[in-house]
Amino acid sequence: MYNYIIVGSGIIGLTTAYSLKKSDPQASVLILEKESQPAIHQTGRNSGVIHSGVYYKPGSKKAELCRRGSKRMMDFCQINDIPFEQCGKVIVATDEDELAYLDILAVRGKANGLNVQKITREELKEIEPHVDGIAALHVPEAGIVSYKKVAEKLVDLLKNERVEMVFNQQVCAIKSEASACKVETEDQSFIGEYVINCAGLYSDTLAKSAGVELGHRIIPFRGEYYELVREKRYLVKNLIYPVPNPDFPFLGVHFTRMIDGSIHAGPNAVLSLKKEGYSKFAFDAAEAWQSLSYKGFWRLVGQHWQEGFREFHRSVSKSEFVKSLQKLIPEVRDEDLIPSDPGVRAQALNPDGSLVDDFLIKYSGRTIHVCNAPSPAATSSFEIGDQITDYVINRKSRKAAVMQQN
Repeated sequence: MYNYIIVGSGIIGLTTAYSLKKSDPQASVLILEKESQPAIHQTGRNSGVIHSGVYYKPGSKKAELCRRGSKRMMDFCQINDIPFEQCGKVIVATDEDELAYLDILAVRGKANGLNVQKITREELKEIEPHVDGIAALHVPEAGIVSYKKVAEKLVDLLKNERVEMVFNQQVCAIKSEASACKVETEDQSFIGEYVINCAGLYSDTLAKSAGVELGHRIIPFRGEYYELVREKRYLVKNLIYPVPNPDFPFLGVHFTRMIDGSIHAGPNAVLSLKKEGYSKFAFDAAEAWQSLSYKGFWRLVGQHWQEGFREFHRSVSKSEFVKSLQKLIPEVRDEDLIPSDPGVRAQALNPDGSLVDDFLIKYSGRTIHVCNAPSPAATSSFEIGDQITDYVINRKSRKAAVMQQN
C-alpha cells in the first residue's frame, strides 16, 4: 500500500508530490498517468506566463496563492537553472470606456501587494513602441517560463526521491473506504492511504466516482493561438494584454513573448466538443453530450451570447482574429500570423451558468480533488501543492492524537 497516490502528472500533480516528499520524506508516493509521458496536456500547452495576481479579488485563493506562488516559481527556476524572466506586462486601454476598469485593476493590484502603476500613452510607447493605447497599467512582477521545463525538472527531482511514476494507466475510478482508498485503472488496481485527484479535465468524473457531491461540471474550452512570424517579432517586447471585460470570464486575445523568443497571439476561447480536442473538428460524442446537456452551459451562453458569438467568429475567421489584435498593435497583418498549438482549459461551471471563479479543492476524508485550477494554477502550483499537503499532514496528526487518547 502506498502512503499517497496522485492521479495526473501535470504540474499540480508534480508539485503536490514534491510538497508531500518535503514534508514526509519517508512516504511512499505513486503518480498514475494515462499518457506515455508527463505534462503533455494543460501544463505542456501553457502560455508560459508567471502571473502576478493583478486580476484577482483581494482575499481570494487566486490572489493569495498566485502572489506567493509567483515568487516560489521564480525561486525554483533560479535554484534549478531553468530559464525564466521577470519581464513585466502592460494592460492596455484602447478606448475611454475601459479606463474605469483599468483603475479598478490598479486598486486591486496594489491591494494584492503589487507595484502596479498607471501610465500614459507616451509612457506606454516607451515600454511597447508599437502598441496603440490611450493609457495602460504597468505590472512589473509578471514573468515568463516554460512550464514544460519546470515539469521535467520536477520529474527528475521526484525520481531522485524514489517517487514512483506509472504511465499508460488511465484511472477509471477512485473508491474510498475508512482505512484506505482503491484506485482502479483499466487493467490494474492500486491501494493508497490517501488519493489526490489532479486529473484536470477529468477531475469531476473521478470525484464523482469517489462519491463526492459536486455542484459544478468541467467544461472544456479550446484556446486557439497564432504566432507572429520571425520577421515581425520586433512588434512585441514582452507581454501585452487588453483591459478584460469584467462581465466575461476570459482575458481577451493578447500578445505573449515566450521564453524561447517566439511571440504568441491569443487565445480565442470556444467550446471544445472533446475534452482533449486540440483541432477545430475534434469530436467525442459522450464528452460533447456531457457539455451540451448541461443546463449551466446554456445559461452561460444565454448570459454571454454576444461575446460567445465574437469568440466563435474569430475561430472561423482569421481576419476577425487579426482585427482584435490590431486594437493593440495596428501594424499586425494577416500574413504576419501563422497557426500555433492550441490548448484546452478545464473550467468548472455552475448550474446557474456562472464560472467557478476561484481555485476549488474538495477534501473528502482520504481523497482530495483539485476540481477547478485554471490560470493562474501553474504559477500557483507550489502553493496549491502545499495546501493539499497541509490538509493531509494535519488530518494524520489529528488521527494520531485521537488514537493516543484512546
